[in-house]
Amino acid sequence: MQYWLVKSEPEVYSWEQFVKDKRTFWDGVRNYQARNNMQAMEKGDQVIFYHSSDVKAAVGIAEVVKTAYPDPTTDEPAWVVVDLKPVRPLKKPVTLAEIKAMPDMNNVALVRQARLSVLPLTQQEYEMIVKGA
Repeated sequence: MQYWLVKSEPEVYSWEQFVKDKRTFWDGVRNYQARNNMQAMEKGDQVIFYHSSDVKAAVGIAEVVKTAYPDPTTDEPAWVVVDLKPVRPLKKPVTLAEIKAMPDMNNVALVRQARLSVLPLTQQEYEMIVKGA
C-alpha cells in the first residue's frame, strides 16, 4: 500500500462536499509531477485530504477506489484522474504549522513543494499526520 496527500481549496471542493458526494474523480490536475503521482496510485492506497488556501490543514482520510484514467474534463490526453472515496474525517484538522513542527517532516513534499497538489507520503509521514489529529 502507498500513501498520498491531495489538496483542494475548500471553497472549490471541500471535505464536506466530498463526504456528501461519497465518491469523486480527482480532476483539474495540470502539473506533470502531480499527474505522475496520480498515475502511480493503486486501488486501496490511503490518501490524506488537505484543505489548502487559507485553511492549510489535513482534514480527512480518503481511499483510492479506481486507478488513473483519462480526465473527462479535458480533451488533452496528457491528463488523468483517479476516483477517491472518503473514509473518515480526522479527529481534528492538522495544520501545516503542526505538520512542519513534527520530527522528520522537513522532507515531506508538502513542505518542500508547497504548490504540488498531489504528493506521495511515506507510511511514517502518513501516520504522523493521522496521529497529529
